[in-house]
Amino acid sequence: MLLFKKTGLLTAYLQKARNRGNTIGFAPTMGALHAGHIALVTASKQENQLTVASIFVNPAQFNDKKDFEKYPVTIEKDIELLVAAGCDILFWPAAEEIYPGGYNQLAHYGLGYLETILEGKYRPGHFQGVCKVMNRLLDIVQPDNLYMGQKDYQQCMVVKRLLAIMSSSASLHTCPTLREADGLAMSSRNTRLNEAERKKAVAISFTLNYIKENIQPGNLTGIIDKGIALLTGQDFRVDYVAIAGALTLELLTEWDGKQKIVALVAAFQNEVRLIDNLLLN
Repeated sequence: MLLFKKTGLLTAYLQKARNRGNTIGFAPTMGALHAGHIALVTASKQENQLTVASIFVNPAQFNDKKDFEKYPVTIEKDIELLVAAGCDILFWPAAEEIYPGGYNQLAHYGLGYLETILEGKYRPGHFQGVCKVMNRLLDIVQPDNLYMGQKDYQQCMVVKRLLAIMSSSASLHTCPTLREADGLAMSSRNTRLNEAERKKAVAISFTLNYIKENIQPGNLTGIIDKGIALLTGQDFRVDYVAIAGALTLELLTEWDGKQKIVALVAAFQNEVRLIDNLLLN
């Protein structure tokens, strides 16, 4: 695996590969890698001649400075995992490479409704920060195919909107969420949970599965309230339990029994904020 820290060197290398007819797959990450990230690399390797992963903890998408400072950094382990997975290139830039002029004055992206609900509501500015870094990374790598995980369901929809705004030719591939044996969605933030918190955290996937198994057409308020109760019963501080249209993310209080829908959760176990989702039909 080749390691690049400088933008210019990476773009020159990738252009030569492109000139030779290679397709390029790209898996952007913030490090602290787990099997879910590696699944993105594996998917890219199956469909492209060259696979690029990036590790960059993006300061522009953290609306909580403490959360940014506590984000886990495990670069040596990450490199070992990428090498074992057969990743071709790791891009590991400093902030100055991504934001040479700083990130406060960069463009504003018209994300519409997606920026006002769920993660957009509870983490103001978060998706603008996601778009800033993704726009920059996509400009640098210029991939044919982009690989992201379904666990960040709303973020995938935001990136799809960004690709349209950029008139990018990259195809977005959303890969299924990988879970631990007890159902907890794999996440870099899980490493911040202590033993007691980790046991309680499984309540998120339990709640999502409860909703999937018990949802009925009609008013959804009751089952959403039940989901909140299941989480608070395990000492979660809930930001939201929501049911939305799977294609639009329009929040629903009524369901006709036919529309494709998704349940989404964000909740704190003490200081650690976890998110998850599940397609319901």
